[in-house]
Amino acid sequence: MTQAMLEITDLYKSFGGVSAINGVNLSVEEGEAHAIIGPNGAGKTTLIAQLSGEILPDSGRIALQGRTITRLPMHARCHLGLARSFQITSIFREMTVLENVQLAVQAHQGNSFRFWRPARTDGALTEPALETVDAVGLGGRDGVLAANLSHGEQRQLEIAMALATGPRLLLLDEPMAGMGVEESARMVEILAGLKSKMTILLVEHDMDAVFALADRITVLVYGQPIATGTPQEIRGNDDVRAAYLGDED
Repeated sequence: MTQAMLEITDLYKSFGGVSAINGVNLSVEEGEAHAIIGPNGAGKTTLIAQLSGEILPDSGRIALQGRTITRLPMHARCHLGLARSFQITSIFREMTVLENVQLAVQAHQGNSFRFWRPARTDGALTEPALETVDAVGLGGRDGVLAANLSHGEQRQLEIAMALATGPRLLLLDEPMAGMGVEESARMVEILAGLKSKMTILLVEHDMDAVFALADRITVLVYGQPIATGTPQEIRGNDDVRAAYLGDED
């Protein structure tokens, strides 16, 4: 039996006496796209934040390819192959598309002491950065200021920056947030192209996107998984369909 890419065991997190994550056990297999769905307040973003190292759990274990990372800082998890995108786009708006991705490549290479030297002057950063820009559908837009991109393009850029760190596991927190129909369809196309290259854990409210992308889906409510299965199994679950798939929050 192959080792899971991500293994979460008895994870708990409370804020002011309110349980946000209440005994989560979850396994994400290598190479799969696994979606987390559920209503607002279910604990989805809190779970992603714990996996990325943004916040630490009260108890439990998180393992990446068998290695415990529960207490590791964010940068250490990144160097082990974990990358995250956020609900709110996080990019350098005053820099070009290429410069944003070059900085992400530079950070992954461990050359943080060169941060204040313009990344665009370093030829070793340009080729991998351009390849990543192309991979997310921004080819030909590399010289555009990030501030001048459309919302959908900014989300594509954020994913490019995550990809530039060479992740084994990509955590995506609502990548379609704020997008129109055409932009969402484009993002689904991009993510579908990444599925064969890495493991993806996706939190998303867009059910069309979830069912188009996910190999397996976990339904989270009040900080606890209530069902995990294939899209067909989740779609065919009467309780899940009635309680969550019709929830537009």
